[in-house]
Amino acid sequence: MIAVLLAACLALILALVGTPLFIRVLVKQGYGQFVRDDGPTSHATKRGTPTMGGVVIIGAAILAYLLGHLFTGSVPTASGLLVLWLAAGLGVVGFLDDFIKIKKQRSLGLRPVPKLIGQAFVGISFAVLGLQFPNSFGETPASTKISFIRDTNLDLAFGSAVLGLILFVIWANLIVTAVSNAVNLTDGLDGLAAGASVVVFAAYVVIGTWQSTQNCNLMSEATSACYYMRDPRDLAMVAGAMAAACFGFLWFNTSPAKIFMGDTGSLAIGGAIAGLAIMTRTELLLLVLGGLFVIITLSVIIQVISFKTTGKRVFRMAPLQHHFELKGWAEVTIVVRFWIIAALFVIAGICLFYAEWVSRIG
Repeated sequence: MIAVLLAACLALILALVGTPLFIRVLVKQGYGQFVRDDGPTSHATKRGTPTMGGVVIIGAAILAYLLGHLFTGSVPTASGLLVLWLAAGLGVVGFLDDFIKIKKQRSLGLRPVPKLIGQAFVGISFAVLGLQFPNSFGETPASTKISFIRDTNLDLAFGSAVLGLILFVIWANLIVTAVSNAVNLTDGLDGLAAGASVVVFAAYVVIGTWQSTQNCNLMSEATSACYYMRDPRDLAMVAGAMAAACFGFLWFNTSPAKIFMGDTGSLAIGGAIAGLAIMTRTELLLLVLGGLFVIITLSVIIQVISFKTTGKRVFRMAPLQHHFELKGWAEVTIVVRFWIIAALFVIAGICLFYAEWVSRIG
């Protein structure tokens, strides 16, 4: 637990110190946000605000994680490093996207094909490596079994290691793509995505810490309530570092934002959340923990389907947060209320997680 707290404290300090320094660099280089003309008119004032702040979030989290291990004399695990690799890799793709938008002053950054290739490379490498590196108990960081709060009986392998690898790569990339895009869609108002991400990462600190105390491999006699998985405490350390990095960044990202995280941050954060869900065996529970991201994504899907089938829009504008903007809600009001919704979903998810454990020991 000391390592988790240390990593979180270091990430918070690094984000608080590093963000203003990075803002100066971006301002000096003239790397400001491009704002679409078809967006809410209130967003015109955001044009030119420094973006790509996700660099600070990723950098602070990775450095804090490594320093936490260094100061405690522990060794980084395959699970923790793979989650950070997923976050950093998607962050690089997002950085290229942001950079092109800024340089060419257009809403489209990377072309769809190169962007998909970049995301696929990161996602596939994460999935393949996730099934390697077995520990002394034969457990790999990831599992071919589809999970809710723990692994279920539904195994993608179906008795074949090759088939299991192929199906797991598809399944893992589906999760990574969905979550990273969901966080990206949520990143539309000052502080909205960063604040919502803090509470989701905090949930994974709780989950990872709880799983580490109830790890079957550490018990003299395993029960149905314990967890068979790799490196839960190290995953809590990653989650703590990410939560604190987002929290420190939020100081400068809250309204009126001095810096935006950009696709650099939203894709990286989405990747980290997806990676934590896969590694902690809570893939389907993420639908509850990340409920706000789900609602915002559904608003876009509903809007597109409705417009293409009927020619009518359900919302004044999608994603959902912009609908309320056009209804006249103040930006800060929307953000705070959406934070509350995100927190309520996280509380519900943690309650489900704990209730499942209680039901097994009862």
